[in-house]
Amino acid sequence: MQNTTVDIANNQGAQNASLANIFGFDQFRGGQQQVVSQLLNGQSSLAIFPTGSGKSLCYQFCALHLPHLTLVVSPLLALMKDQLAFLQSKGIAAGSIDSTLSPDEQRSNMERVRSGEIKILMVSVERFKNERFRQFIDSIAVSMLVVDEAHCISEWGHNFRPDYLKLPDYRAQLNIPLVLLLTATATKKVKLDMAKRFAIEPQHIVQTGFYRENLDLQVIATPERGKNQTLLQIIQAQQGCGIVYVTLQHSAEQVAQRLAADGVSAKAYHAGLGDEIRQQVQQDFMEGRIQVVVATIAFGMGIDKSDIRFVVHYDLPKSIENYSQEIGRAGRDDQLSHCITLGNLDGLHTVENFVYGDTPELQGIQILLDDIRQGTQNHIAKPTGQHATQYENKGATEFVNGSQWELQINGLSTLSNIRQLPLKTLLVQLELMGIVRPQYAYFADVRFKFLQDKVDVLACFDENRQAFLTSVFANTDFKKVWGSLNFDSLFEQTGAERARVVAALEYLAQNQLIELQTKQMTEVFQVDTDKLNQPELAQTLHAYFTDKEQKELQRIAMLVRFFQLDQCLSHNLSRYFDDLNAPEKCGHCSVCRGQVAHLQVTNEVPEIDELAVAEAMQALAKHIEGKVEYRLREDTYCRFLTGMTMPLFTRLKIRQVRGYAMCEKSRYPAIKEVVRRYLAG
Repeated sequence: MQNTTVDIANNQGAQNASLANIFGFDQFRGGQQQVVSQLLNGQSSLAIFPTGSGKSLCYQFCALHLPHLTLVVSPLLALMKDQLAFLQSKGIAAGSIDSTLSPDEQRSNMERVRSGEIKILMVSVERFKNERFRQFIDSIAVSMLVVDEAHCISEWGHNFRPDYLKLPDYRAQLNIPLVLLLTATATKKVKLDMAKRFAIEPQHIVQTGFYRENLDLQVIATPERGKNQTLLQIIQAQQGCGIVYVTLQHSAEQVAQRLAADGVSAKAYHAGLGDEIRQQVQQDFMEGRIQVVVATIAFGMGIDKSDIRFVVHYDLPKSIENYSQEIGRAGRDDQLSHCITLGNLDGLHTVENFVYGDTPELQGIQILLDDIRQGTQNHIAKPTGQHATQYENKGATEFVNGSQWELQINGLSTLSNIRQLPLKTLLVQLELMGIVRPQYAYFADVRFKFLQDKVDVLACFDENRQAFLTSVFANTDFKKVWGSLNFDSLFEQTGAERARVVAALEYLAQNQLIELQTKQMTEVFQVDTDKLNQPELAQTLHAYFTDKEQKELQRIAMLVRFFQLDQCLSHNLSRYFDDLNAPEKCGHCSVCRGQVAHLQVTNEVPEIDELAVAEAMQALAKHIEGKVEYRLREDTYCRFLTGMTMPLFTRLKIRQVRGYAMCEKSRYPAIKEVVRRYLAG
């Protein structure tokens, strides 16, 4: 098989024949040929192609000519399902392991991977935390790791996901020889950061032109009160279907209802809707039964519809990167498509508040560090093997000072009052500082029930395995049908390490002798207690987040500047993404047509009522008194007044407190100044 791989890498005719026979394409599109040839020659690559330019074909084609499994990490279920549907339509055996599959479906896909039938397996990055998945994938030979939306690995990117930072380690632990990174939106800084993390050589970075001549970019300075009428006129003037992007979920509902009342076939799509509703809306849009989807950014990444004729930003997008991704969904058939932004500064505070809400308070960071200290006191000896697995111990070092800390992310988020995404970012920062090192993760709750009589199950095995399984069953607490396994007592009695036990249970489940359930993901970290106790650590971490906050606010300011440019929008958008070959004047943007936008605040923002703010702050303080030890400080009050969500607010039902979100239309710094004056007085 390896000889075939080399032959096809160096034979363009063979590649084209394979491309035509399997995928139905006459030739590769721009950049695809180079990426495919590099990969088939064993050279890891980074491909930066515009949205809709065929990034996925690079790994799909190569997977068929590599000897082992291609493992694809994808950030969205919708994106996975879309890719799987395409592959299956071409007769290519592909599958996923994801939360939508039943245990039987997951088991079937794992068996098809083991047998070599499935050549492409798609998973989310979070799947690597699952000890059952790691146990499985460690036993499989993997030829290539593909990271879709790879900009998520860069802290300089617009959609940083902390779990992506662990992918280089996963790749090393699984001995995967080849990596392909895919993205449509990477600035020069992000591009180099991604490549460095996976040791991709500069000559193996393939970037096609960002500029798309069929996209007409237009910015219309629109008063907030005139948006609905302008939007209706735009849609009525368009031929075909389109997407309208909004910032908030309730806005999606309201705008869709308004359009429907005006005779437009429109539906809302956002993360707050049930899975079945979202899937139906997406399917109806794909099949042409709906003309317009009014959506938050939850919609789009899994959409491969070539004839989207318009994308309208009803609200300002979060960043230039988001804007680029969202307009990139239009005109994938290379036909003229319109990308229109209805611009004003009224909703700027909403976009900014998403940033402020993700900055942990100093107090929350201190609570987290105290929890680590307390946790390490409970694990002062070098840990025994009851939780260790073969996969996690690859390359593991001795525990510094014999210290260990365990966490469950939901509980830690509630305890520290830090949202889960910034909490994960905080843990990654501690890892980069050498304070914690992830060791392994396990399910605190492992349950199973017998699908066949226990005696019949034991009868399937020889005497030694019967004795081992008898010990497992004896250390399982059965309540009626389901039983919870006590790994600690099993280890004390038999010395059986967790890896062997999990593997045995997986085998029983695969052979339909038991049904296995796992819950309460627990992550285990090695802790350097000396570094943990360095002075002003909490302040250092808080400074990192406040600096990150300022960079995100600068990103928003750059977006506003971009929409008010007096020079070609297409040219400047391309330059932002390090494409220096776009024409200086495209001729198909509003600026080239002499229409420069000047964005303004169009709705009068009510003055902050300082007396009402004081009363609301008092109501909040009274509501939480005696319920938690968390002390209310400036930012807690500001987030209450702006209506942000926080773990503490959810836990204590803060939405019910008088004054919640009373300042939601005001800018955060102005609210903070009022709160500061009240606390100082």
